[in-house]
Amino acid sequence: MLPKDDKEQCWLNLQVKLAERLGKTPDLDEVLLFIGIRESGMPPKKFTETEIFNLKEMAMHTILVPARYYELFWVDDIGWPHYRQLQAVPVMSSAEKEIFLLPFVVLYAEKNKLL
Repeated sequence: MLPKDDKEQCWLNLQVKLAERLGKTPDLDEVLLFIGIRESGMPPKKFTETEIFNLKEMAMHTILVPARYYELFWVDDIGWPHYRQLQAVPVMSSAEKEIFLLPFVVLYAEKNKLL
């Protein structure tokens, strides 16, 4: 993985790129929602709270695959990916969770040419 300073710069670059698409600078939750929508293949629309929760969960599972917290189990007939948990994600505060997830968001963005 990248050194801390490089990860932070990549995160800022990702926020700038997504701000161009979204019209505002996204926070981590909004980036996870963007990743979830991208991975699900769902067209942009007004999502319900349940859909938003599910899309962000899918995004977290997707970005944590390289760290072996999850693996892709199967993709259903409507294209929705399903993941199997391989190990428990550590219990963290919101601030700790953000610090934990940012490098994986950056890695996802790099692999998917979002940066």
